[in-house]
Amino acid sequence: MLPTTLSMASRTQPLAVVVADDVLEIQQLVQHWLSDAGCKVSCASSGNEVAKLVRSHHVDLVITDVIMPDGDGLEVIADLKRAQPAARVLAISGGGNHLPAHDCLKFAKGLGAHAVLLKPFNREQLLEAVTRVALGAAPDGRQPPGPGRAGA
Repeated sequence: MLPTTLSMASRTQPLAVVVADDVLEIQQLVQHWLSDAGCKVSCASSGNEVAKLVRSHHVDLVITDVIMPDGDGLEVIADLKRAQPAARVLAISGGGNHLPAHDCLKFAKGLGAHAVLLKPFNREQLLEAVTRVALGAAPDGRQPPGPGRAGA
């Protein structure tokens, strides 16, 4: 069951999310879904735009398409790790002309994305992935080891 809002009970501020996709309609749809869930959402159309945002604003989560012009999602992951190491990454992809989506997502995961989501996805799939990533859960829903929790 998903929370009705992604501002999580333990948080005092809404989840700050950057949505990076070069397809405006995807940006707008994801922004709408996340805003309705209580997140503070900024959008970018390229990796370069994301780099500027994360250098000047606090970000809890970046949802990035893997294939974009002017700085792809793989560069976004690397830049985010340098600028805001505590921020989480959800990589999304539908693939490209020369690289299938699964390979794009595999590369993103290898570079440090906390989770991946294959396009097309629906609202419930996105919110479930965002909730898991924001809470620090593993892709299968398990909580990572920590104080009071046993390792897997």
